[in-house]
Amino acid sequence: MVCAAYAVGAAFGWGSETVAIVMGDFGLSAAALLAGGSCLWYARIQRRAAAGRLSAPARTRLEASRPAWVLFGVSSLMAGFGNAVWGWYELVLHQAVPRPSLADFCFLLFAPPAIVGLLVLAKRPVTRAGWVCLSLDAWLIGGSLLTLSWSLALAHTAYWEGDSVARAALNLAYPLLDIVLVSMVLALHFRRSSAHRSAINTAIGALALTVLCDALFTSPMLREHYSSGQLLDAGWFAGSLLLAYAPWVGRARRSVGEAASAAAQQPLAATDRQAEARATNPSRPISGSLSALTPYLAAAVCTLGILYNSVDGRDIDRVVLYTGCTVVLALVLRQGIMLLDNITLTRELAQKENHFRSLVQGSSDVIMITAAAGTLRYVSPAAAGVYGRSAEDMVGCELSSLVHPEDLGQVNHELRRFLATSADRESSTRVECRFRHGDGHWLNVESTVNRYQGGLIFNSRDVTERVRLQAQLQHNASHDALTDLPNRALFTERVRQAIGGRRGGDCGTAVLFIDLDGFKAVNDTVGHQAGDELLVQAARRLHDSVRSGDTAARLGGDEFAVLIRGDGEPGRMPDAERELRIHDIADRLRVTLSDPYRVEGTELRVAASIGIAFAEPGITPGSLMRNADLAMYRAKQAGKGRVELYAPQMQAEVVKRAELAARLRSALHDGEFALLHQPIVELASGKITAIAAEARWRSAQGILFTPAEFLRTEGASAREARGAGGERAAEVSRWLLEEAVQQAAARQRAGYGAPVTVRLPARRLTEPGMEPRSIGALLARHGLAAAPGPTGGTALGAPAANAGVPGAPGALILELSDSDPRIPLDELERRLTALRRLGVLISLDGFGSGYAAISALRRLPVDILRLDRGLTDGILESTRQRKITSGLLRIAGDLGLTTVAEAVDLPEQATLLREMGCTHGQGAVFSGPLDEHRLRTALARGVYAVPESSRSGGASGYGEEHPEGRDAAVTVPATVPLARGAGALPVGQEGAAEPLTHSPASPKC
Repeated sequence: MVCAAYAVGAAFGWGSETVAIVMGDFGLSAAALLAGGSCLWYARIQRRAAAGRLSAPARTRLEASRPAWVLFGVSSLMAGFGNAVWGWYELVLHQAVPRPSLADFCFLLFAPPAIVGLLVLAKRPVTRAGWVCLSLDAWLIGGSLLTLSWSLALAHTAYWEGDSVARAALNLAYPLLDIVLVSMVLALHFRRSSAHRSAINTAIGALALTVLCDALFTSPMLREHYSSGQLLDAGWFAGSLLLAYAPWVGRARRSVGEAASAAAQQPLAATDRQAEARATNPSRPISGSLSALTPYLAAAVCTLGILYNSVDGRDIDRVVLYTGCTVVLALVLRQGIMLLDNITLTRELAQKENHFRSLVQGSSDVIMITAAAGTLRYVSPAAAGVYGRSAEDMVGCELSSLVHPEDLGQVNHELRRFLATSADRESSTRVECRFRHGDGHWLNVESTVNRYQGGLIFNSRDVTERVRLQAQLQHNASHDALTDLPNRALFTERVRQAIGGRRGGDCGTAVLFIDLDGFKAVNDTVGHQAGDELLVQAARRLHDSVRSGDTAARLGGDEFAVLIRGDGEPGRMPDAERELRIHDIADRLRVTLSDPYRVEGTELRVAASIGIAFAEPGITPGSLMRNADLAMYRAKQAGKGRVELYAPQMQAEVVKRAELAARLRSALHDGEFALLHQPIVELASGKITAIAAEARWRSAQGILFTPAEFLRTEGASAREARGAGGERAAEVSRWLLEEAVQQAAARQRAGYGAPVTVRLPARRLTEPGMEPRSIGALLARHGLAAAPGPTGGTALGAPAANAGVPGAPGALILELSDSDPRIPLDELERRLTALRRLGVLISLDGFGSGYAAISALRRLPVDILRLDRGLTDGILESTRQRKITSGLLRIAGDLGLTTVAEAVDLPEQATLLREMGCTHGQGAVFSGPLDEHRLRTALARGVYAVPESSRSGGASGYGEEHPEGRDAAVTVPATVPLARGAGALPVGQEGAAEPLTHSPASPKC
């Protein structure tokens, strides 16, 4: 619009001569100075941008183009100064511009910086032949233009004839410099750099317009009638404004108020990205054609100049002749150089093509090129080895016909997304799918996809083995290695899905926990390999017995679990019917798992204990599985081989046991345990022959808890026994042994010696810390160490030669109270034999209660047998019970073992047991558990009254020395003999200064 306004004003003479001179001189000067300032300012901004955060290629392009804009700015400044000098003469001095003048020199300095600036922007040749061709192209264009201009104008002008040499040179300098500038513009137009293409095109257009106006001004016809402000000045004005606008072409508009450095960096970066994107695309064919035809067009122009002279009938001017000859020679040289260059390029192209062919044909990956429609246009020979198809057969096929139908949608979606993304943001993508093999099966193929001439290029490789390995690793991570059933992690995830998905409110979902009873005995008897085979068979039975939608899993060891999904409709089935249905399923599983197993030719039997827990609204997977676990262990406690349904009180019992275990832990550290002793009495004489140590826990409320109460966690389950509860029980057992030995040694030193019996579970004696040397060190530390005696030691009540001597054999009696068949009897036998060598007597508790006691009696070195409480309780009422007890006592007598009956609470029981041959008794009929003071009083007395047989006494059953009967007091002599080394208690000793009375029927003294 500005240029059009200037042209209109020039066409109509600006209204006055003065205005025309101002606009023709100073207007052109202002436009040229604006162009110079714009180019120099842009070069300064480029310098800041190059120092900013730009990529290395972008920074290199900025540094390379910045000098060109500086040169264009200097060239425009020269033109501006020349127009200013011209206007000074015409408007200020009111005189004609002299020839030559300062303005002429400024105008002549316009062309050289512009020519050098075009050379800077040109794409530099990389070889010497390229530089030679560039020089020849410039001369071809320049020579042809010189020939044409000389023939048309310069040879016929005489306005410089008769002038001085300086004036003649000045008159020729203008057209010659314009010819050189036009030559460079034409020669470099098709060799310009790809960066900032829009800006460079605008700058070249501005220079071309300026040169055109200079050429018109050189014409004598126009020059004779030229005056400032004419229409020709509008061309120079437009050229200056175009050059001022050229650096800013393609720049994004910035908001007002931004800093100049920020305004320079980001638009330039965007321009660089656009240039890079354009550089990746091949040049248009027309540009390459014009670039190749430029020298021939120049030669054609030169030929036209010569023909013009010939047609005009004049002799050919020497300038035209010499210039034409050099143009032809340059064309021949250029053609020869290009021929040699083409031969070299052809060889290099053939060599690179061979390299590419060898690379593609020798690659193990398959390279495929597809058209935009998805048709295969090229397939590398590697397809025969990978896909089982020849490359020729695959060319022309649709890519979609080779991809698995289930993967086709995903592949199409990824390819469409990739094609819709610009190349500078995402140059390639990866696609993984199944590909049809020539044999019909499917391969897992991974492909790297790139754009290629409107289509796509696939670099594919077979990853079937990798996919299989990943699937196997994932399967191994979520399945049990032995049985191939889902493991705990996968089972927990299935439970989470079942109770948290669409059927989250379905109360028909249930979890079954299954434990194989007696599995450890299988490992101990026939070996772990047979146990593993049994687990495999059990897992197979379990898997075959559940529905396809349910999940059977192995949680570890001999524990399994089953997830039974409901019907998906909450409230559809009543609770009772639902429980009955799941209970029937669990019972069928129990029967299936309890059938005999055939392992290595041996028939093995195990039972199954199953716990059931139902999903409730809002329950978590952990809580549901915990409930099933509690129900399963309740089934084991209730007798094993049964099915139990979870009830909320089970969790309450667990919490109570946990609280009790925590209180027990603190009680052990706070010294809240006390030790009581109950006398063991000889049934024939009433003598106290030993005392049984029993632990009691005195709570903060003053309540005494028995071991059955505070060690309830000990008998909860085998799993809990191995946990915190078992650790507490072991700690209590160690405390009991330590305290009993310490108090026994103190009583022995005070003259109240009596063997002390400590009841320990048999498995405690097989644990670390309970070795014979540890127990021997304990006895030695407290002065109760027994001297080595004969194997078997001394029985209760039998006289000993060293009776009353501290450390006599039998001072400590260990009573085995555990009849667990899983206890290794070999290790236990070895340890008990070593203890007997130390003088420790061994007592077997619970004799007559099962196979375990009989097996222990057969293998272990036992000195004393304690009859089971069940034999004593029913001895008065049951004739069958009396016969069984009598038989067991005869067996013990034949083996020479001392027998002790516990829980003797009635005089009739004591009388009957004595008549059957039982030697000792312990119970409320003599005394209950005593504290230390009352124990020493009883030991000082040394004897209890025993009931007599009804055949020799009165109705009361007592002897004749007590005619008063049951309620008569018993007078104890001043000196009482003590059994088993207790010694005599002299008269006057503390606790025996006066006769004691005792009611035999009372449980306590």
